[in-house]
Amino acid sequence: MDVVSGLLDGPRARGAFLLRSHLRAPWGMRIEDEAPLTIVPVLRGGAWVGPGGSDDEDAGETLAAGDVVLLRGPEHYVVADAPTTAPTVVVGPTEICRAIDGGPSPMTVFGVRSWGNDLEGETVIITGTYPLDGAVGRRLLKALPHRIALRRGDVDPVLVELLAREVTQDLQGQEAVLDRLLDLLLITCLRAWLDREDAPGWYRADADDAVRTALRLMHHDPAREWTVASLAREAGLSRAAFSRRFAALVGEPPMTYLTGWRLDLAADMLLADQSATLNSVARAVGYASPFALSAAFKRHRGVSPSDHRRRVA
Repeated sequence: MDVVSGLLDGPRARGAFLLRSHLRAPWGMRIEDEAPLTIVPVLRGGAWVGPGGSDDEDAGETLAAGDVVLLRGPEHYVVADAPTTAPTVVVGPTEICRAIDGGPSPMTVFGVRSWGNDLEGETVIITGTYPLDGAVGRRLLKALPHRIALRRGDVDPVLVELLAREVTQDLQGQEAVLDRLLDLLLITCLRAWLDREDAPGWYRADADDAVRTALRLMHHDPAREWTVASLAREAGLSRAAFSRRFAALVGEPPMTYLTGWRLDLAADMLLADQSATLNSVARAVGYASPFALSAAFKRHRGVSPSDHRRRVA
């Protein structure tokens, strides 16, 4: 497994919130759902996305048809027809919508996963929200900026069109279909962003043969008893040279990265399978005993594995 595949394997939609909005200017929505990650493709017309608070340094992004924006929570943000349009509705946690002034919402439900202020409005957008993030997903989320705007041509339009068509369907298994389509769109967006110059260090490190080899080994076989010496040997470098190169490119020492990766995997495994024992999880991620995993987990995350599982559940 390459490092990018390992990290992109984290975000998986489970009952994601999806909505198709038909809008006629003026319109503005303040989003306060605090979701970990949201994807907004613009199907028709245009939109502006900007900060939800007073941030003089952030001018926001103007989007056109074919553009897609990724928004990392839990910060609030505004989506409107223009930066000068004041929001009239607030979308809070659990997708509850209310008018800002306390009156009736100007938005109308048009059908399955479809709403807005005018069915014939010049702008149509889709909002896809990941309500929860797994631990491996959090490692990727931490690397993302608060907002990523991808332009027409950066993202496969076929995926956007397919999601746009399926989002208003109400067939058997529709939720699973939408979750998988949202995952595919997200991965496409993330790969496009990762090809930019401002990509995180662990992605740029993939261009270095020695560091790429070490990263792939750690991701492919986290249960192995890796040491700096054994990783350096596999990478074809001395221990000192390998440690320096790895830290310079990835941003942290090899064993620190490995520990974080193991604990992220453990956190995900504890949530993915409620019947998994701490012993089986510990051995799968390279810890000799449940006690060793529990101690490391609590030291790095501030909670025990059982508390992590209980809290998220």
